[in-house]
Amino acid sequence: MAGVSLVLDGKAALITGGSRGIGAETVRMFTEAGARVAFSYRQAREQAVALQAECGGPEHCVAFRQELSTPADGRALVAAAVAAFGRLDVLVVNHGIWPAEDVPIVRMTEEQWRRTLAVNLDSVFGLVQAAVAQMDRQPQAAGKVTGHIVLISSTAGQRGEANHADYAVTKGALISLTKSLSSELAPRGIRVNCVAPGWVATDMSAAAVGDAEMGANIRAGIPVGRVASTREIAGPVLFLCTPLAAFISGEVLNVNGGSVLAG
Repeated sequence: MAGVSLVLDGKAALITGGSRGIGAETVRMFTEAGARVAFSYRQAREQAVALQAECGGPEHCVAFRQELSTPADGRALVAAAVAAFGRLDVLVVNHGIWPAEDVPIVRMTEEQWRRTLAVNLDSVFGLVQAAVAQMDRQPQAAGKVTGHIVLISSTAGQRGEANHADYAVTKGALISLTKSLSSELAPRGIRVNCVAPGWVATDMSAAAVGDAEMGANIRAGIPVGRVASTREIAGPVLFLCTPLAAFISGEVLNVNGGSVLAG
């Protein structure tokens, strides 16, 4: 009996923030599924170059150094991805910043607020705008899915995060954007969905998860009792971009071990 495969043969994908963590694992998984993948990085050049080579080199996987803090930055990255592969079938918006220091709202600087919104939202506007325009231009068969967009949100976007209001606001906005774009774009064959992780074992979270007291508190708030691996986030992202998910639109897929329902 033949198995069921998650395949993206012949598809071209753009994954932002792809050099490390969830993004890097998503790049790997998409190339394993047969897609050609462009991904962005900002500072981690060595990791990006190594990942590009690991995933087959420029014919299959290409890394672009790109600041993402304005709509123009987002549009430029989409243009580069299309220039590399000639089309765009999937956009995964994974990049973002989470200022690690706890900052109460009364002490949060306008600079921090603006910087977080610029990276986590302003660039997303440009990315989505350019990606949709490209998907609309590509030949399409009536009634077929013509593109997929997956936005990476967070548990913080659903229940907030004390002392990280800037981050939580942006992740909540991505959920609202998912729902708005789904209503607008589903009739045109573009599926827009959202994945909402909680704590994931990445470089960014290592200090907090590895701290004896804080790590214990983190795990206590996750019903499955542990943090996620990056592959456990990348898998659902891939699924949402395959034909098996053709009837899913506007969904917020919680991949956080049930933590969004706890506390």
